[in-house]
Amino acid sequence: LETVAAVPGTVGGMLLHCKSLRKFEHSGGWIKVLTEEAENERMHLMTFMEVAKPRWYERALILAVQGVFFNVYMLGYLISPKFAHRVVGYLEEEAILSYTEFLKELDKGNIENVPAPAIAIDYWRLPPESTLRDVVIVVRADEC
Repeated sequence: LETVAAVPGTVGGMLLHCKSLRKFEHSGGWIKVLTEEAENERMHLMTFMEVAKPRWYERALILAVQGVFFNVYMLGYLISPKFAHRVVGYLEEEAILSYTEFLKELDKGNIENVPAPAIAIDYWRLPPESTLRDVVIVVRADEC
């Protein structure tokens, strides 16, 4: 989910920005909100990339999935912004469920509770001794 999670904010922010320029009107702060959300989602991905250390073919798959999702989502947003925002709600709900399952697996010991990556400690201002579990908790809170 994190590989495409930043796309909606990026697309929405970009399209609202262009609309604002065309119509010479303010967005009411929505451009900033959407781009900040995209940045937050990007940080989720960057954090888990540090944990998972994907190989080249996994990175290539991410690139392909993002490319397809970006274009499909942009088309959907152009047709119906309301529908596009609703899709984001469903993605966020799925992310919450996924992170809850991730926490259960960490608590069972099925996933090693490694130290939190430095990028997560810096971004969320976590204590230096934080673990992967702590990171998953703050990321899940972001998704909420």
